Amino acid sequence: MVSVLLVSGTAVAHDNKVLNLYSSRHYQTDEALYNNFTKATGIKVNRIEAGEDALIERVRNEGERSPADVLVTVDAGRLWRAEQLGFFQPVKSALLDARIPASYREPSGLWYGFSLRARGIAYNKVKVQAAEVATYESLAEPKWKGRLCMRSSTNIYNLSLMGAMIDHLGEAKAEQWAQGVKSNLARAPKGGDTDQLKSVAAGECDVTISNQYYYARLLRSGKPDERELGEKIGFVFPNQGSWGAHVNISGAGVMKHAPNREAAVKFLEYLASDAAQRYFAEGNNEWPAVRSVKTSNPVLTMLGEFKHDALNVATLGRNQPGAQKIYDRVAWK
Repeated sequence: MVSVLLVSGTAVAHDNKVLNLYSSRHYQTDEALYNNFTKATGIKVNRIEAGEDALIERVRNEGERSPADVLVTVDAGRLWRAEQLGFFQPVKSALLDARIPASYREPSGLWYGFSLRARGIAYNKVKVQAAEVATYESLAEPKWKGRLCMRSSTNIYNLSLMGAMIDHLGEAKAEQWAQGVKSNLARAPKGGDTDQLKSVAAGECDVTISNQYYYARLLRSGKPDERELGEKIGFVFPNQGSWGAHVNISGAGVMKHAPNREAAVKFLEYLASDAAQRYFAEGNNEWPAVRSVKTSNPVLTMLGEFKHDALNVATLGRNQPGAQKIYDRVAWK
């Protein structure tokens, strides 16, 4: 059974039959993850869910008295922010090192990625051919002027994408790309990935960048109108002839002052299990981080295999300050 922890400054028992989980993932299907962990280990999961910024501020305020054992969040850039604040302690686990590829974890073991999401290019099938948007760089071409919809530059997904662009292109060319894309916008950046996809389907713009699971949600929606929108959209994994599509993670780390460290490590190892990995794929249309685990998710199967960017995702966080400066210089709001 999963319960909600109410923190009031009271000391938390160190019995390792309890796990205090702080999570910014808010997907209903994650309930099965936590329930199955309890069934398998007998460890009760006390969970607090909130936005990333709220959780980080909470941990900062709690300090050494924080009852948090594990922080779960989305995007390597957010894990990097928590890392910079000294939230995590390193974990040495042969199981995790064997199951989670090196490019999806922090090199010293401070945090691990457990599911993958690719930031691809979505386009209106009537107005655009897939070959026209085969690379991220192509979106900066003048032909797309007034035809792109994008999220804000402060969005973590776009910051991480820029972090990858900096590594692959260098700062000067990455800034040229950002300037080109900004010049091609059909409107000022606003809304989330789903908003961009719906605008592409409606013809308000022709092309956008989105995480693949937002596209998959439209196609798997129980609402006919959303499925209809999804069917108007094509989706490309860019840069298959070069470094590959930008891939990010949803991940977790053991907190520095975790009162139940043994339970925390067990939880991370559980997230790398075949069963848990399949929940990520079936529940939120993310790929398993463990390469040997296959998914029966129909949309992920339809999207097929593609070349992933092999860049270690920890680099996305390290490049985050430079990424924000680039966006600011080109006035990508």
